[in-house]
Amino acid sequence: MRVILLGPPGAGKGTQAKMIIERYGVPQISTGDILRAAVAAGTPLGREAKTYMGRGALVPDEVVIGIVRDRLTEPDCHGGYLLDGFPRTVAQAEALTRMLRELGTPLPTVVSLDVAEGELIRRLSGRRTCQTCDAVFHVEFHPPRAMGICDKCSGRLIQREDDQEETIRRRLQVYREQTEPLIGYYQTQGLLKRVNGLGETGGIFARISSILERRDGQGAASQSH
Repeated sequence: MRVILLGPPGAGKGTQAKMIIERYGVPQISTGDILRAAVAAGTPLGREAKTYMGRGALVPDEVVIGIVRDRLTEPDCHGGYLLDGFPRTVAQAEALTRMLRELGTPLPTVVSLDVAEGELIRRLSGRRTCQTCDAVFHVEFHPPRAMGICDKCSGRLIQREDDQEETIRRRLQVYREQTEPLIGYYQTQGLLKRVNGLGETGGIFARISSILERRDGQGAASQSH
């Protein structure tokens, strides 16, 4: 069960990722987490990454790929994994494909959560966050009992700058420019599966599970011949 989950901000990737790792017992591989772990462990690649991170520069793709490679060869990944936040660009996707082929491991299933831009803006702009305890509500989907007041601590609810429509539109533009080309790349590789991201979370998860289990079963069958 090897999965890459794609989708714009507000598509529900975090919720679905959590459900995948709980259902299938695979680790969630976050590039941020493994970079920090490599730096803390003082591995050669971790030391190299630290020189970039220390001056606020982006860690080069070849270093990130090396650290991802080290992580994917650890025992808990032998049965699969979910890649979180990687790859972000076509160049990273190409490097990941080469690396997995070198390791002789199956390529992942790439699931793209499809949600229209208007719905994404509705989801994100409706969020309200407590200034005191950081509890999150939504004006439509999870409203507080009293308008503008946190149910948990009676703190004031605010709309964070990240949740304002102008900021959301900018984030979606960045996604389209930087990450959407991955969809085209994985489509040409025959690895992309599109999933309608509208509806109840359980229904969306059922659609994703159907794809993953079908692909995983096909992979097991092909390896048994």
